[in-house]
Formats: sequence, structure tokens, C-alpha cells
Amino acid sequence: MQNTYLQWVIENTATKWWHDSAEAAELDLALARGAVGVTTNPYLGNVALNKDRQLWAPAIEEVLAQKLPPEAKAEALMRIAVTNTAEKLLPQYHGVLEPTGFVCAQVNPLRAGDRECMLAMANRFHNWAPNIAVKLPATGAGLDVLEDCVAAGITVAATVSFTVPQAVSIAERHRQGIARARAKGIEPGRCFAVIMIGRLDDYLREVSHDNQAPVSESDIRQAGLAVTKRAYAIYRERGYEAILLVAALRGEYHLTELAGADLIMSIAPAFQAPFVSKEFPREVRIDAPVPSDVIERLSQMPEFLRAYEPDGMSANEFVGFGPTQRTLCQFCDVGWKLMENLK
Repeated sequence: MQNTYLQWVIENTATKWWHDSAEAAELDLALARGAVGVTTNPYLGNVALNKDRQLWAPAIEEVLAQKLPPEAKAEALMRIAVTNTAEKLLPQYHGVLEPTGFVCAQVNPLRAGDRECMLAMANRFHNWAPNIAVKLPATGAGLDVLEDCVAAGITVAATVSFTVPQAVSIAERHRQGIARARAKGIEPGRCFAVIMIGRLDDYLREVSHDNQAPVSESDIRQAGLAVTKRAYAIYRERGYEAILLVAALRGEYHLTELAGADLIMSIAPAFQAPFVSKEFPREVRIDAPVPSDVIERLSQMPEFLRAYEPDGMSANEFVGFGPTQRTLCQFCDVGWKLMENLK
């Protein structure tokens, strides 16, 4: 990696990045490019299991031979992808004091409202490897489990999250978990607070078209940026211990406009390529505001205000937010259920 934009970002700013894939060959390249963690989800886990089936054949065949119930089968298969990935990150995890070298393992998206089930899964996943970040949905139930995990010393990543109120709730519940852990003399779990920046844009684009809202495509492309920059400003103002993790990029601008922020970008292989082959302005852009006229136009959409205002939604409304339902369904239908039916 010779003097690329991605190299400039990680060597000259506070911004770090995680690889967004569990495929073995892609992971090796990402680590060479400076990735310091890995995000996975049920969709990515299923893709890796199919593409790397020959590589992991003995482990996969052992799981299939057990004739496990569907949910247990999917979990066991996902464990193969996650633990093989986690093993490659262990040198980073053990090598420095910073929160680095983590690999995400996501609970069953079909259980997003089941506290007892998610907590049991979190405890199992935590024991897979020392560098696991258990991925929980940023729903009311998921936030309860998040706090319990942090209080027990389990590192978490809160996902299916698209909004300022979700990001703030994640950080607040992390703080509560920290206090509970320290009261018991336990080292609290870390917390990565996801903002699925492009999925919010996708949703608002559909809403704007359907409602014929007076916003342009340029406005829509800045909606997720506006939400992320506002959440980041609140995190700095309040000194939250949680770390923002920006995922679901839809264009190079999602990195270039956030460059310099003390956060983590989750970058899929398709977006890594431009950052190592094309040139972009080497500027710290996190403090460059989204233009006020763009915010004004977007604010005519109630769905944007729910995402942008810190009090735009309460925790019990998160599960019903449009992108939440869409993303959970996608993780179920093209991820978890496919692992349940893998043959």
C-alpha cells in the first residue's frame, strides 16, 4: 500500500477502518491495507461459508452431520466463519492497548425482541474467542441486553442502527453498563455504536419518491452524513466511551466527508478498491457541516427528523422504524435462514 488515500487517512488522522466481509482471501488483503477489525453479519457469514466452503469443509461437514435444529445449525455455521476470522485478528488484539482486532458476531435477527435468547447467545458468542464483539440490534430489547453484556465484561457492537437517537441511546446504555461493571469490580465491555449510513439514505430516497418530497438526490445523499456528523458532535460533547462505527457505505463520499473523525469506518471490498487506486482530496472533513439549506429541505420529511433529532424517537420506537424492519428482514431472509438451510 503505497501512499494511497486510505493510507493517508489511517496514518494522518484519527479515523480507523474495519473490513466488512468474512471471506478469507478478502480478509488477507484488507489486513495488508491496514484494517484493524472486521464486521460480519448473517448475510456476510452465509456468503463466506459458501465461497470458502472448500477451505472450511471439515468444520462445515461436521456441523451438517450433527442434524442440529435450524437455529442451532445456523449459529454453529456462523461460528466457523467468525472464529476463523477472529484467529487472524488475534495478533492485533493482543498487540496494543487500543480497541483493535475485534470481530463481530451477530445474534439471530429473528430474535430482535427476545431479551433472554439474545443474552444467552451473547454469552455463547463471547466464549468463542477473546476478540469477539457481540452484535446486538439497537432495539429496546437489544439495548437492555447491551447493558447487561457490558456489565458482565462482554464487548458489544450495536447494529441495525441508523439514527442520532439510537446512537445516543447506545452510548447511554453503555455508560450504565460500565457503572454496573465497575461496581462489581469487573472490567466493562467495550461498545461500538453502528450507524448504517447508506441504509438511511436508501430508506429516505424511497420515502421522498413516494411522498414527492421537495428534496433532491444530492440532499438525500447527505442525509446519512448529517445524522453521523450530529451524532459524532454529541459524542464529543458528552465524552461518551462508546465508539461510532459507520457502516453500509454507498459511495466514496461517505469516507471522504467523515475523514478525520475519531471513529471507525466499516468498508466493504468494493469500496476499498477506489481508496487505494484513486486520488481524493486529503482533507479533514468531519467538522465541515452539511449545508443548512440541505438540512432545511430534508427536515420537511418527518422520517428524517426522527433520525436527525436526538429526541426524534424513543427506544421503544426503534424496532418499528422503517430501516430497522427492512434490515432485520434482509438479515433473516438472505443470511440467517440460508444458514439454517445450508446443505
